[in-house]
Amino acid sequence: MSSKNFLKEPFMYDKIDLSEADRVDDPRAKPKVRDWKGTLKRIWGMLMNESLRLLFVFVMVIISSALAILGPLMIGRAVDDFIVKRQVSGLDEVMLGLFFIYVFYSLSMFLQQFIMIGIAQNTVYDLRSQLFNQLHLLPIAFFDKRQFGEIMSRVTNDVDNVSNTLNSSVIQIFSSVLTLVGVIGVLFYLSPILAVVTLSIIPIMVFGMKWITKRTGPLFKIQQKRLGDMNGYIEETISGQKIVKTFSQEDRVTQTFEEKNDSVMRSSFWAAAISGFIPKLMNMLNSFSFAIIALVGGVLVLNEMATVGTIIIFTELARQFTRPLNELSNQFNQLLSAVAGAERVFDIIDEDSEELDEGDAIEIEEPNGHIEFRDVRFSYDEDEEVLKGISFNAKAGETVAFVGHTGAGKTTIINLISRFYNYDSGQILLDGTEIKDIKRSSLRKHMAFVLQDAFLFEGTIRENIRYGRLDATDDEIVKAAKNANAHSFIMKFSEQYDTVLDPDGSGISQGQMQLITIARALLADPTILVLDEATSSIDTVTEIKIQEALQRLMKGRTSFVIAHRLNTIQMADQIIMMEHGQIIEKGTHQSLIKQGGHYADLYQSQLDNLAK
Repeated sequence: MSSKNFLKEPFMYDKIDLSEADRVDDPRAKPKVRDWKGTLKRIWGMLMNESLRLLFVFVMVIISSALAILGPLMIGRAVDDFIVKRQVSGLDEVMLGLFFIYVFYSLSMFLQQFIMIGIAQNTVYDLRSQLFNQLHLLPIAFFDKRQFGEIMSRVTNDVDNVSNTLNSSVIQIFSSVLTLVGVIGVLFYLSPILAVVTLSIIPIMVFGMKWITKRTGPLFKIQQKRLGDMNGYIEETISGQKIVKTFSQEDRVTQTFEEKNDSVMRSSFWAAAISGFIPKLMNMLNSFSFAIIALVGGVLVLNEMATVGTIIIFTELARQFTRPLNELSNQFNQLLSAVAGAERVFDIIDEDSEELDEGDAIEIEEPNGHIEFRDVRFSYDEDEEVLKGISFNAKAGETVAFVGHTGAGKTTIINLISRFYNYDSGQILLDGTEIKDIKRSSLRKHMAFVLQDAFLFEGTIRENIRYGRLDATDDEIVKAAKNANAHSFIMKFSEQYDTVLDPDGSGISQGQMQLITIARALLADPTILVLDEATSSIDTVTEIKIQEALQRLMKGRTSFVIAHRLNTIQMADQIIMMEHGQIIEKGTHQSLIKQGGHYADLYQSQLDNLAK
């Protein structure tokens, strides 16, 4: 349904499935019970890191709450002892006392708010740091199953939601509770009859609040989830904008976005609309309370069962009674929204980190690079085995190329060598040591990757190359760039190596980006090199430069190459042909051509396509 028709059909609340709030963000969307109390307890535990400052805030809240009640009592006293009796003497002292009460009240309010903002920001700083650090501890499988935009929504929107709530809600909730307790005590002290009349609105309030919060809680969770989905779709669409335009899919992606945008708008509308009933309900109850107090209080005054000052105190305290109730209800809704966001943040923090190294895992100093697979089996999901008994031997310094159709298992082998995933059975050995017995950080320190999609960070060319080895000197960076055939085009920029690159590498070509990543890999001086379609989508001239750079990079290193264009791997020491997770052919280019098998057929078909 188009959003422009939404207001024409406002009673579509029944179209929102509130059970959606109980579904986790896992792609399989299994039901999961949410622990609201546990989430609040964790947030409170983080706040307690600032326990002394938090104690000061609570002292200020107690003082401000006491002064807020003392003020009306002083006004009531002024009415009964001075104004009704038409006595002026001593009234100035009462007025001066009122002045100081409200001055200190304002000062305590300022101090508690100022300090609480600092506490909240420190807490959110810790939360954001935990989340960011956890993202770097998670296995690659976590990112493979989720949209980047949805993850970013948790890092930004959800954390900001928690921040905004901590800035104000903690103080207001505590202040409102104290004020309520104090007001109720004073009301019963002054007039039990009027107190009962004033508190008679509580059942109506409880019923209304229960009806509202039963719906707003799930709606806020649905809103956060749908917002994350929409952000993920936006990020995906913008990243793939060239593909969208190439296939003329603008209308389709726009329609899909409209559907997601409409779902966000619909859940946000009802979350805000239903939660908006709370202040309206409280204002109505407030007016009703004033009317009842005036009516019953007037009767009591006429019967000399209460004074005018008491009625004035009651009307003022009745306002203070409904105000904290109103604040509690509003803050409760904001708290629901924040907890929904905090749960999503804690979901990531609680995700299982990448499997820890074995307790006796070793560091490797200067590996030779001899990799051996022995009957390795692996599956991403238990139902389907991806690698089925893979065995091969890559001697130190050899180049091993993997070919085969998409889904054959080539990239999976690389993921296992890198220990992005752990194999189910069999062995993978590095210089005779099983890689599970080697610390991941130590293993990856001796590896470098040149991937199909060259990735550069925002920063200078020099910084991007130095990413391969942070302690490298400027001379070493220049040497690496020269060996990668990147030095000549870098020097043509006005800022040369200090040229600032955007995250998407705008301003330089795809081939130039690839040469910079090769320079980065050269600087890292790895023992094991992984090349994943490193020359795809590159023009012929640039491809020649990249091939030359890659030959220098591969020299003396154990290299694993994934390539679809077979002319780029003819010099490999081993070519492994894969199909459906199994090795079907293995040998050099010449030996495989002589066999006349699958590899020879694939090579001939590529030659025929080039001839056309």
